[in-house]
Amino acid sequence: MSMDYDLFVIGAGSGGVRAARMSAQMGARVAVAEVSDLGGTCVNLGCVPKKLFVYAAQFRRGFRDAAGFGLAVTAPELDWSTLRGNKDREISRLNDIYGNLLTGAGCTLYRGHAEITGPNRVRVGNEEITAHRILIATGGWPFVPEVPGKEHIITSNEVFHLEQWPERAVVVGGGYIAVEFAGIFNGTGVDTTLIHRRDLVLRGFDQDVRRFAQQQFQEDGVTLELDAELASVEAIAGGYRVTLTNGKVLDTDLVLCATGRQPNTRNLGLEAVDVRTDDRGAIIVDDEYQTTAEGIYAIGDVVGRAELTPVALAEGMFLAQQWFGEGGRPVRYDAIPTAVFSEPNIGTVGLTEEEARRNYAVTVYESEFRPMQNTLSGNPLRAYMKLIVETGSEQVLGAHMVGPDAGEIMQGFGVAYAMGATKADFDQTIGIHPTSAEEFVTMRTPRSNN
Repeated sequence: MSMDYDLFVIGAGSGGVRAARMSAQMGARVAVAEVSDLGGTCVNLGCVPKKLFVYAAQFRRGFRDAAGFGLAVTAPELDWSTLRGNKDREISRLNDIYGNLLTGAGCTLYRGHAEITGPNRVRVGNEEITAHRILIATGGWPFVPEVPGKEHIITSNEVFHLEQWPERAVVVGGGYIAVEFAGIFNGTGVDTTLIHRRDLVLRGFDQDVRRFAQQQFQEDGVTLELDAELASVEAIAGGYRVTLTNGKVLDTDLVLCATGRQPNTRNLGLEAVDVRTDDRGAIIVDDEYQTTAEGIYAIGDVVGRAELTPVALAEGMFLAQQWFGEGGRPVRYDAIPTAVFSEPNIGTVGLTEEEARRNYAVTVYESEFRPMQNTLSGNPLRAYMKLIVETGSEQVLGAHMVGPDAGEIMQGFGVAYAMGATKADFDQTIGIHPTSAEEFVTMRTPRSNN
């Protein structure tokens, strides 16, 4: 049967663009539909603008710390309109790059909402399009709990476009997005409170990392309200009044909810082709990302496996190679290094100690110290590093860090982990001195309570 395209991609985020561009470069006829800005969540409402805001917070902290190094600089105030404007220009530049990547590879770009209308059929506006394969790469969307005053709450989607930067902010949530924005607000001089329903933030991370990081967030000036949830938000003169389930009442200029994201499957026509979702709303796929409907595939946050931009890129590359190349290399979900751009940073790869102990006898090495850059500055923040090693084989099962540049440092150790490095490999590696990263190759004494 003749089709308009070999591949039709719904969603021009990181995964969708990678799959489309690489497929087109291999000779496939490819079309992409996007209802919003090109680049998806990462470029427009996630990783990129958030990291730019993290840099703004770090610069302000840097000015504060400079006095100890003999640089008498008054800590500057944030000019929000300048940061917002410069951020908008950078995002616009990246949007153009994504568009050029698609059209330069020979992809046809449809600007509008795409809906699956039947097997091999998609509608964009009033146009019906056919394709041998349909790939859903529509990402996720922030979730806001149902509480009185919900209309006063913003999410990470809106925070990048505020009319003015707040003097007081309440952040609700305990995941990486919540702690990152708490660090951004706090670092730019905002009186910041983080509300979390449990006693430790960053569920799913190593317990020692969670405890240490949470202590450092407080040392940095973030107020934590733990074991509490949002009960209501009320507009008052000059801001908002937030009531918590523990009875506390906070007045603030802004309430940001970072309480999770949901797969973005709205109005895609999934029911027309029996594409099924799980109880979280994520599209169910097999090992090759095919949904429960033949010829329809899904990757990225919409399938909810590992909601990270590089993972979506790897999934998109796998499919392009599998369909139109020489065969794809499966994504290794067990070797994904990741970072939290909080203050201080968190970097991690491999198993947590709790995960490792379920299947292995382990030896733990750890180090806590004051980073050199914090010695003269008077900055109280400390660093923490941890290696989890299988006792018999000495294979490194997990590496974790809290401290300056943890994300940058962990990328290299992610390579070592993926290659199956052992503690002996770490031990025989010469450290770069003086750096924080060298601690990973100089830890020799196991933790006493192994």
